[in-house]
Amino acid sequence: MKSDCHPLYESAAVRALDAAAIASGTSAQTLMRRAASAAWQAARQRWPEAKRVTVVCGSGNNGGDGYALALLARADGCQVQLVQVGSPPQRPEAQAMCAAWAEAGGEVQPWPAELDPEAALLVDAVFGIGLSRPVQGDAAEAIRAVNAHPSPVLALDLPSGLSADSGRPQGVAVEADLTISFIADKVGLWTGVACNYTGARQLAPLGLSPTAVEDLPVRAWRLPAGLTTARLPARQPAAHKGDHGHVLVVGGIPGMAGAALLAARAALRSGAGWVSLATHPDHAAALVSAQPEIMVHAVASPEQLQPLLRKARVVVLGPGLGLTAWSQGLHDAVLASGRPLLLDADALNLLARRPQSLGGAVLTPHPGEAARLLGVADAAVVEADRLGSVERLQARFGATVVLKGAGSLIADGRDLWVCAAGNPGMAVGGMGDVLSGVIGALMAQGLAPGPAACSGVLGHALAADQVAAARGMRGLLPSDVVETLPSVLNP
Repeated sequence: MKSDCHPLYESAAVRALDAAAIASGTSAQTLMRRAASAAWQAARQRWPEAKRVTVVCGSGNNGGDGYALALLARADGCQVQLVQVGSPPQRPEAQAMCAAWAEAGGEVQPWPAELDPEAALLVDAVFGIGLSRPVQGDAAEAIRAVNAHPSPVLALDLPSGLSADSGRPQGVAVEADLTISFIADKVGLWTGVACNYTGARQLAPLGLSPTAVEDLPVRAWRLPAGLTTARLPARQPAAHKGDHGHVLVVGGIPGMAGAALLAARAALRSGAGWVSLATHPDHAAALVSAQPEIMVHAVASPEQLQPLLRKARVVVLGPGLGLTAWSQGLHDAVLASGRPLLLDADALNLLARRPQSLGGAVLTPHPGEAARLLGVADAAVVEADRLGSVERLQARFGATVVLKGAGSLIADGRDLWVCAAGNPGMAVGGMGDVLSGVIGALMAQGLAPGPAACSGVLGHALAADQVAAARGMRGLLPSDVVETLPSVLNP
């Protein structure tokens, strides 16, 4: 699966690759010129009408990239304002760009300076990947001024102030419309709140061979769109429903029947041959009429659940389960059954009360549930270190773990995966219930927990993106995604 995925690196690995490239004969000035050229080409493609450009430079090599880009923009006929925050860049390759800018007649305005109100494009070249402290003083004020400007922003390598490793702003960060990453993709730009700052993301390898990165440690792998159908087994012409697995969804206290129904419907639309739903007796009859293809069972006690567990290939536990005595009884019975499991929602909250190892299972927490499972204060602690959090969850429970949210993460104990698909319209109640049904169905069709989680997360996100592209993100419903699942889960 890795051969189809895109590697994501921490900043230390990217710096090592940069140094190795220079040691092998590619000069630092050459890399800087290539970076500026790639960024300016991207800017020209995105904003061909921009004739006035403001470049805001810092004191490091990111600032040198900014000077090099300013030269290209000036040569391309643009009126360029260059603003220097702090002292000019000091490293020789960056100083060479500063000197070339001066020789070309370019002026430098020291910060504080008014950013050109008529500039059609701003270029952020204040900080690169080396930033390791909160942004303060003039740099913070300059970043705020960039964000307050009405024109679009191009960020060189990463938005200034954003951590390349965690994706968290270090005090304040540039809110870019397009980020051009140089040499290799930085893992922090692909998960959590980073998407509020990066805008669209592009990679410029700067002419380095793909083999140059082979020995670098990969922090995570970005899932490709084609993975969803590539991992699914082909269906034989003489197949019957038993070949495609039996998913049992367990959940739905009074008032939360819809969550269990959404999970069961998603399992059907994701190709499961049979889907059963064990739910509270109060609403079982209503669910039968809501979706006749689902085999709905009124279950009042753990004993009544046992025959259903024996027939199921995979159990999806948790959608609408609640935290009552009825909920706890069914939860304990499912965990004791030895069946392949997916735990979501209140099944995770009950697990947090009585932690146990669940090798072979899939856990799908949102950050709040993850915090309870890890025993930390709140979701903010999880979001501050999403990559570390999902890995700690995987190690603690021995399961494949999906940490939901923008740039959902999947940890299976061997590798870490990132889903870049999806959109803000998915931030609505019930979307996680749909995901649990999708992954459960893929497990029932024969995928191992890790591949099922990766394909399920990606397929769920791609289906939501299709709906959003057709109707917009506002008002996107989980049931819309359910109906769209077949279009992304069939080759």
